[in-house]
Amino acid sequence: MKNERQEKIIKFVAEKEIKTQEMLCEELQKAGYRVTQATVSRDIKELALIKIPDAEGGSKYAVPALKRGSISESDGLLFSIIAESVKDVDYAVNTVVVKCASGMAQAICAKLDSTDLYNAVGTLAGDDTIFVLMRTEKDAARLVKEFSQIIGKCK
Repeated sequence: MKNERQEKIIKFVAEKEIKTQEMLCEELQKAGYRVTQATVSRDIKELALIKIPDAEGGSKYAVPALKRGSISESDGLLFSIIAESVKDVDYAVNTVVVKCASGMAQAICAKLDSTDLYNAVGTLAGDDTIFVLMRTEKDAARLVKEFSQIIGKCK
């Protein structure tokens, strides 16, 4: 139930302008979840949600993938390298395994290191494989999901 609720929170944050814990609590209740302010507060902390500026000059919740924003098409080089060179991505516990085109792992790894990955302990590149050690399994799952979305756009 908790994982399902947290997936719903991620979806709400991505699709709606959620500005407060109260707004998030209301959205979850409308969706049929029995939550309290304390539950929502705990979920926000566990998901490591951040506040970013909104269009009206206030702030809204967002899901971080990287400390300085998520990997997106606006990140140009990193997005392109991932989209063109990553073949597959998976994780085991808190270690992400990125399978790349031969010879590309070091270039991708260097670019990842320069972006200050959110909750990444470190990276290690071989010829066609990268290991990214994340702090938690949730962080690893989040990074895999983001990579999968990027490489899925190109298939």
